[in-house]
Amino acid sequence: VVTLGLLRRLARRGLVPRPAKAGPDYIDPAFLGEAAGAACVNLDAFAQSPETIAGLGARLAAPGGIGVLEGVMGLFDGAEAERGSTADLAQILGWPVVLVVDASAQGASAAAVVEGFHRHRAGLPLAGVVFNRVGGARHAELLRDAMTRALPEVPVLGAIPRDPALEIPERHLGLVQASEHAALAKFLDAAADAIEKNVDTSAILEIAARAPTGSMAGPPPPLAPLGQRIAIAADVAFAFTYALVLEGWRAAGAELSFFSPLADAPPEASADAVYLPGGYPELHAGRLAGATRFMDGLHRAASAGTVVFGECGGYMVLGEGLTDADGRRHRMAGLLALETSFAERRFHLGYRRAKALAASPLGPAGSTFAGHEFHYASVVGEGPGAPLFETADASGRLLGTTGLRVGAVMGSFVHLISRDRL
Repeated sequence: VVTLGLLRRLARRGLVPRPAKAGPDYIDPAFLGEAAGAACVNLDAFAQSPETIAGLGARLAAPGGIGVLEGVMGLFDGAEAERGSTADLAQILGWPVVLVVDASAQGASAAAVVEGFHRHRAGLPLAGVVFNRVGGARHAELLRDAMTRALPEVPVLGAIPRDPALEIPERHLGLVQASEHAALAKFLDAAADAIEKNVDTSAILEIAARAPTGSMAGPPPPLAPLGQRIAIAADVAFAFTYALVLEGWRAAGAELSFFSPLADAPPEASADAVYLPGGYPELHAGRLAGATRFMDGLHRAASAGTVVFGECGGYMVLGEGLTDADGRRHRMAGLLALETSFAERRFHLGYRRAKALAASPLGPAGSTFAGHEFHYASVVGEGPGAPLFETADASGRLLGTTGLRVGAVMGSFVHLISRDRL
């Protein structure tokens, strides 16, 4: 919420905020993009090469705007130990860090928390702190006094009062999506008001001016295009796409079209590839099961040899059936021998190293990718069919094969991020 308010506040001042999100995330970037009025990109210190990150950072920090990168989890939390953390991104980019600390249950101890972050890694440019969920003026004064005594070199840039109006509704995979937020513009304005009243935005702009601009070399396409004309499912049930992947496909010469399965729209007939990204099909399984034009379009594409690729939720829809949270089974496309259940929940989370077991539009057999997995659905039955990937976790521990491929139809629960890191 602090980042959202800052982005909206910068835009109000007539500046050009350029938002970015650390790590694998689809939901937060949509909020960040709405707040800034500009598309948000993901920077990932595990899944992207330092050269890719540097190129993206240079684009974000180019003259005429200001790059704002929102971290993920804690500053030093990454794929394993501290590898792939927000701190890694800050050091690759050379960008200063503003630490946001929840002060709701602490007083002077908050200074010790900041000191621990400040001392933890040599060379990390910690440029200031914003205290969040502060109890009132006396609480804010206590926090500032403690910081002055313990860490006078780390300025307090703001103290934001606790405010229930600045909470965002959540569901099982994180925040309720930005497109589903009933009063998002009003919420973002309230967050910007909180920043304007309680945070020294001018000081943050001075800190940002210290960041190097770097080289403007464009990053390589993260993934090879699935085809020359790619039809992409896009609505609240299929919303988990990475802006950088789509940008890379366009840069490689692919033409992209979009369709809404929830509106019972089929993929464009001229497409030579269909992409079903992840999202929330488990919340809309009944509507999808009844979307006959959409399902017929998938079958026509598969029968014509068109590449049909599903990730996570998209993979579930390519299967034979999906059981929702109430235990009701809904018939899906039936293009892959897959049965999934949201009633039998099991949490899956983590980075994945994926090696292609056969040649596909993604690359030749043996091609390696960085990706992540984040879902609660369980596989009730999988196969027959050739597995798509051999997988390992972030540390390299083998996890076995995953996904299915039958002809030109393929999918898995792995969200692919890039091919340029492994």
